[in-house]
Amino acid sequence: MSTGEAAATSETHELGGRNKPSSPRQIPVVDVVTEDEAAQGVFKPMDLNRVIQLLEETDENDLEEKQLKSVKKLVQCYKNGLPLRDLAQIFKILNLCTGKIENHPHFVECACDILKLCSLPFLKKKVSDEITYAEDTANSVALLGDLMKIPSSDLRIQICKCIVDFYHAEPPKKHITGYQQASSSYKIQMAEVGGLAKTMVQSMALLENQLVEKLWVLKALQHLSTSEVNCTSMMKAQAASGICAHLNDPDPSGQLLFRSSEVIWNLLEKSSKEEIIQQLSNLECLLALKEVFKNLFIRGFSNYDRQLRNDILVITTIIAQNPGAPMIESGFTQDLILFATFDEVKSQNPLVKGLKLTNSYEDFELKKLLFNIIVILCKDLSTLQLLVHGKVILALFTYVKKPEKQTIIEWSAAQYEELQLHAIATLSSVAPLLIEEYMLNQGNARVLAFLEWCENEDPFLSQGNSFHGTGGRGNKFAQMRYSLRLLRAMVYLEEELINKDLCEKGTIQQLIGIFKNTISKPNEKEESIVLEIQSDILLTLSGLCEHHIRRKEIFGTEGVDIILHVMKTDPKKLQSELGYNVLLFSTLDSIWCCILGCYPSEDYFLEKEGIFLLLDLLALNQKKFCNLILGIMVEFCDNPKTTAHVNAWRGKKDQTAASLLIKLWRKEEKELGVKRDKFGKIIDTKKPLFTSFQEEQKVMPLPANCPTVAVMDVAENIRAKIYAVLGKLDFENLPGLSAEDFVTLCIIHRYLDFKIGEIWNEICEEIKLEKLRPVSTDTKNLEAITTASENIGKMVVSLQNEMIESQARQDIQNEQKVYTKIQATHKQRELANKSWENFLARTSNAKTLKKAKRLQEKAIESSRHSERPQNAVFHRTDIKGLNTTVSSGRVVTVESTPARIIGGPLADTDIALKKLPIRGGALQRVKAVKTMDEPKKSNLT
Repeated sequence: MSTGEAAATSETHELGGRNKPSSPRQIPVVDVVTEDEAAQGVFKPMDLNRVIQLLEETDENDLEEKQLKSVKKLVQCYKNGLPLRDLAQIFKILNLCTGKIENHPHFVECACDILKLCSLPFLKKKVSDEITYAEDTANSVALLGDLMKIPSSDLRIQICKCIVDFYHAEPPKKHITGYQQASSSYKIQMAEVGGLAKTMVQSMALLENQLVEKLWVLKALQHLSTSEVNCTSMMKAQAASGICAHLNDPDPSGQLLFRSSEVIWNLLEKSSKEEIIQQLSNLECLLALKEVFKNLFIRGFSNYDRQLRNDILVITTIIAQNPGAPMIESGFTQDLILFATFDEVKSQNPLVKGLKLTNSYEDFELKKLLFNIIVILCKDLSTLQLLVHGKVILALFTYVKKPEKQTIIEWSAAQYEELQLHAIATLSSVAPLLIEEYMLNQGNARVLAFLEWCENEDPFLSQGNSFHGTGGRGNKFAQMRYSLRLLRAMVYLEEELINKDLCEKGTIQQLIGIFKNTISKPNEKEESIVLEIQSDILLTLSGLCEHHIRRKEIFGTEGVDIILHVMKTDPKKLQSELGYNVLLFSTLDSIWCCILGCYPSEDYFLEKEGIFLLLDLLALNQKKFCNLILGIMVEFCDNPKTTAHVNAWRGKKDQTAASLLIKLWRKEEKELGVKRDKFGKIIDTKKPLFTSFQEEQKVMPLPANCPTVAVMDVAENIRAKIYAVLGKLDFENLPGLSAEDFVTLCIIHRYLDFKIGEIWNEICEEIKLEKLRPVSTDTKNLEAITTASENIGKMVVSLQNEMIESQARQDIQNEQKVYTKIQATHKQRELANKSWENFLARTSNAKTLKKAKRLQEKAIESSRHSERPQNAVFHRTDIKGLNTTVSSGRVVTVESTPARIIGGPLADTDIALKKLPIRGGALQRVKAVKTMDEPKKSNLT
């Protein structure tokens, strides 16, 4: 018999004196040790199976005392930690003890003692024990949640303490020989696997009137909810609605509200936010939140109360995003509007009577949160009447003015600036929904006056610390940006009453003036906000001027100048993320809305080379701009002066506008997957314009008011606009086109015919799909139309072939010209080489030079008349003694021979070198200068 078995037998006799059959599992015992070893932290021997059997027995009189004794001995044995291999049996013992509590209250203490052991570290003998006993451990930890059903306050509190201790692991008091502590997160992982969080949530229903136990459960859930796995389990157990519904339960300590809100926060962050919002979107939860918020708002004075109040408001804001939340039915919306406006608008409501906010950080955050929730609440149109009744527009407009000392609350300068910007941003969302209120409170006048203050140079030290104040430090750009956003939102309602009022107040001129003032180059930090301001100005002007010629005339040349300024922006800046793309889009929109249709503005735009700038932008080949630019070009071409400007434009490599448009057409067709051969010719004459999408999309019978695929294709790409522009330029005599361009131009010229043919083909297909049989006349007409469309395609293909063949012949002729030019060049080189050889021969051989001289003189003599006229004066054309064969004048300068060597270029001739006297007068003959070693006559060439 082994030592372990002997110890097990001894323990069996000590507890009951009866032998039990052996279990298939080895009896878990701890090795027998001496007192010295026990002092070092070694386990004492313990037969857990015997303890379980003893707890399961019920037939002895003194059994309870023995059971309690055995459990206490177990607690003493494992006072330094629980081995993972024994955990399942220890929790079975715990379960048996809790089962006896109802009839034997003394077992409460034993159960609590065992639970205290669970707060100790779990011990492993092998590294693999954490994996080997993972399932047993998870089931054991999950049992803690089930034990919450036992109606014992002490037991429930101890269970909660045990769970909280999972998250505050402490090292073992003594080192156990042969054992190591399990990882600190092992208990937490096992709690997640076992679903402990879900059972703890379910236990909340058993604690309706037991505040202490409820607080401990909330504390445990507060720790458990730090895990995403646990939050998901809690969400499935409807934790959010169950906890929120009891927020307003009586609690003198204040812990219930704090811990409940913390758990709800964790659920929102670490589980499905949409599902949690849905759970909280019921009348019971909102009523509880309403009462809690109202109590904290009115009666909360400490920083803790104010922070908790703000947390509750944030949770409410998240719930309000759900359109199905009964915010109005609960009365919460009305209270929130009252609390948001009572500082700015006097109210007789008793809730806010005598109530004041301070300039503390918590109250400042509260004000911003209330502005924020108004924006969310106004999305529900049924809230609008409450907003009118609460005078929200008037309250927000109290901030749209020059900053001045407040009479109600002494906000700091930075706080007031942030609230001001937040209020204007809120107006941008609320004012478009309350037009009557906006006009009754003279909204246009207030905004324009505020913009005027933003534009002037009054000293104003903006803080620029807040989200809304980004880029506005030390200036008024932030205020200007949000004011223009508000103005743009109101203009784009297309409400004539508002727009007319704005124009009568000189808004167009004011906005143009603001734009001009922002043109001066800003700092890098301010550049993005200035670009946004400029974009909003142009969009607002577009909204005001569209469809109104009179307003376009007011826009006038000053407005055209600011548009031209933007169009001259360096194209490289369009690649940046600062906002130049948005500004350019706004500029193109303002061309469409503020210039087109007003002939003086159009002529001024053309005069200032605006069409050139448009074509320069089009040549950048950025797809996002092409459609809009081409649309503007189509409209501009209605002006007869435009054609000359378009034809005069030249791009890179002397590219013309027509060539650019045809190039864009080819690129668009390539992206659309239109079938063309390598020369750009039509492949399928029946479907010359078909895209890959049209090929894939089957024809379906549609109602008469629904556009077909062929019709939609016109609006979805730029081919129709290119056709329209070239059509207005007249397809004839377009400059700067290559043969490839002419081949493509044939297709563009017939675009409308091809598109009509496509639509008729769709009609035929729909008739077949609907199994209709047209009358014979209609059938003939359909066939004739289809044949005519196909014939047009064949004709275009024939014309394209002629152009390609003509180009091939022209290429051959050009090639022949090049070859002829090359031959002439080679011949000229041969003549030059031969002349050079003759030249060398004359200079290197005196006989050859003399021979050439004689031949030259003979040729000269033969060219003269044989008889001289009477009284004629003979002038010699040559110079005696000059041995050269080149044509010579009376003065020859030879740069290669210095005069000091030979005495001058003509020293050996009959005509000596002549010099001008210093005093002027006629030329005089001078003697040649002789040198000591004067050479003989040189043969100069």
